Amino acid sequence: MTTLERQQIPFLEVDATPLRVPELVEALSRYIQDGSTRTVLGHNLHSVTLTLSDDGFRTLYERSDVVLLDGAPVLWLWGRTGNAEGPVMDYRLGSTDWLPALDQVQGLERIAVVGAGAEANAGAVARLKTIVPGANVSGFPGENWNPGLEDAAVQWLHRQRPQLVLLGLGMPLQEEVLQRRLEALPPAVYCAVGGAIEQLAGVQKLAPRWLGRLGLEWAWRLLLHPRRVAYRVFGEPWVLLWLLAGRRLRRK
Repeated sequence: MTTLERQQIPFLEVDATPLRVPELVEALSRYIQDGSTRTVLGHNLHSVTLTLSDDGFRTLYERSDVVLLDGAPVLWLWGRTGNAEGPVMDYRLGSTDWLPALDQVQGLERIAVVGAGAEANAGAVARLKTIVPGANVSGFPGENWNPGLEDAAVQWLHRQRPQLVLLGLGMPLQEEVLQRRLEALPPAVYCAVGGAIEQLAGVQKLAPRWLGRLGLEWAWRLLLHPRRVAYRVFGEPWVLLWLLAGRRLRRK
């Protein structure tokens, strides 16, 4: 699989594919026309920590066709390279930043939505039908994911033969599924979108965009989901620093 130009994120020792929405739309259009299997992932501090601590996760990211700049700290560190053309914030592409532009993807006719509960999944399917009029959009809920449900999802995808798959099982489950199943899945563009399915459906409230541009979206998520987010906000950055320090010491 060919990849777009990768750039290293200073300090974090990982690579990403800095793109703005029009450039991602162009890449997706090429992938849809090509018809082969592609992956689109995103980097935030959580994914960086997993990349540095898990071999399978790292391999998936290294082989991915696109790794978007998702989290604000990752974006800001990349911005220090001076490689941005225009405002650095234009390169921050969380899933909900580019999903509304799917109507601009050339040749996109079949979309599959995998993940979230039945209500949220159906809501996201309905929303995508308004974003991409005329497209065949189908959904497979992913609540209480287990090996049996995973097998059923793989079979369902083979029946649907989508061109674009939005995989929203949360990190790291969605990435683990791609590690296990990518070779057995039908050709398509597989996009790990986290909680975007619930956000598209309106089940989960999006942070105001001005908060995201200030890098304070974590505060919004912490307010809404304190138990789920607290460790990532207050604990995981220390784990990341420990991992980075260990890598530097081993090199010396």
